[in-house]
Amino acid sequence: MQSLPMIENWPVPTAAAAVVRADGTVAAHGPTDRRFPLASVTKPLAAYAALVACEEGAVELDEPAGPAGSTIRHLLAHSSGLAFDEDRPMAAPGTRRLYSNAGFEALGDHIAKAAEMPFPEYLRQAVLEPLGMTATDLPGSPAKDAVSSVEDLVRFAAELQAPRLLHPATLAEATRPVHPGLSGVLPGYGQQRPNDWGLGFEIRDGKSPHWTGSMSSPRTFGHFGQAGTFLWIDPDAGAGCVVLTDRSFGPWAVEAWPVFTDAVLAELRNQPASASRPVTI
Repeated sequence: MQSLPMIENWPVPTAAAAVVRADGTVAAHGPTDRRFPLASVTKPLAAYAALVACEEGAVELDEPAGPAGSTIRHLLAHSSGLAFDEDRPMAAPGTRRLYSNAGFEALGDHIAKAAEMPFPEYLRQAVLEPLGMTATDLPGSPAKDAVSSVEDLVRFAAELQAPRLLHPATLAEATRPVHPGLSGVLPGYGQQRPNDWGLGFEIRDGKSPHWTGSMSSPRTFGHFGQAGTFLWIDPDAGAGCVVLTDRSFGPWAVEAWPVFTDAVLAELRNQPASASRPVTI
């Protein structure tokens, strides 16, 4: 794809990118086998492991977890009321969208107890190993500490378009707004009304400003990270995109990412799937 080399013009030391279509074909650019810190792009991986745990019967979405009155569903949807980086309630569950690393750490602890193993090991067994994500590991917090490569995240992006580890209905529920209409701050982009999230995935809807593009459909879901990383899936475009860099998120990303995404989407509209190189996922 001719849009992918745009990353070479970004003010970053190193960047890698890939687009994976719903049919599994992939186009890529840059050192796709290099491992990068993911920062908050860790959260969708952790969320997927939690959803697997739900399907396995280890936990249930609406069982108590986190602060009083909160459930696993609340923790996944950033509506538990926990503060950003403290195990301290700031609001009643279900009343505000408070983006919370502490919430995902509480989620990890809850899953670990139910599964009787450390959460990083559960993530490995439930998600990473089945998808062949051998370059990915979680050495710390389920909110922000995973390390991975574009090649591995392409496998995850393919799973998010044609799930094998989850029932399609579970993924559909995870990528629709949970507690719709709640307002809150989208980190890096300010107050959003509404600030809709699914179960571990941010939902594009009509948010503005936003890290995806003006051409991104409202159904687009994904996550970005403060390490200068992002993953989005646009069901209307029939494709997902992964970008990893080694420069922290900042004004450069606010400017570059939407332009890049719009270029990718414009090219997808005009390019047959056969023009992308097939890979084994």
